[in-house]
Amino acid sequence: MPTRWLPGTGAYAEIDEDAFIDGALILSIGGAQQSHVDVLHPERVFYEYLQRIAHVIDLVAPAGAPLRVLHLGAGALTLVRYVEATRPGSRQSAVDVDAELVDFVLDALPLAPGTMCELIVGDAADVVLEQPDAAFDVVVLDIFAGADAPAHLTSSDFAAHLLRICSGNGVLLVNVGDDPPLEFARAQSRQLSSLATSTAVLTEAGMVDGGLAGNIIIAARHTSWPDTWTTALLAAGPHPAAVLVDEELAAFETAPAP
Repeated sequence: MPTRWLPGTGAYAEIDEDAFIDGALILSIGGAQQSHVDVLHPERVFYEYLQRIAHVIDLVAPAGAPLRVLHLGAGALTLVRYVEATRPGSRQSAVDVDAELVDFVLDALPLAPGTMCELIVGDAADVVLEQPDAAFDVVVLDIFAGADAPAHLTSSDFAAHLLRICSGNGVLLVNVGDDPPLEFARAQSRQLSSLATSTAVLTEAGMVDGGLAGNIIIAARHTSWPDTWTTALLAAGPHPAAVLVDEELAAFETAPAP
């Protein structure tokens, strides 16, 4: 299967077949799995945290309606492929700092014909600053690697710009991978709650108390969080699912370290 050295990362990228799902491929960097693409069924998302993001995207507009989506952190373009499969005609942009990785992915896994996605090589913060107000219905930030994330991408100023480029009825979705006691994830959630009109945290129910490592999805909006979204997301899973809003969200953000 395809392999390429990434000078900027100092590691090899490789794409291998999924041994359990026919037609699915896995992107690994430095031996660590990064992305999963179901080539035959791009509307199927394998990783649980990406499923949670995809389920929110499903709610932003009526089924099938095109969206304007910005992806910060391209990976194997799994969500780009999902949006195109479920909302053809969407206008998307995907940003990654590693040009070699972008070229490698596109060579091995071209996007579906007709996909309208601008691929941008650059720093996420620089690209966001260049975008006009309310330019996107969905902004996905999927770069963080716990508390070691680049400081300029975790700042209040950057978060404010992410919200600035979201449309009035749109949503900002931030994936935070973190270890117990989830101090970084809680801090990022508090920060967005201080800037947005409404915020929610989506995760696996067993992570809420901070005892497990994993992914926290923070969703932020300019308008109120619909109760119908909470109901739909809890039903959609992956299970067991938690969708924290209001008092539950406040408790998560202020929980002391165990």
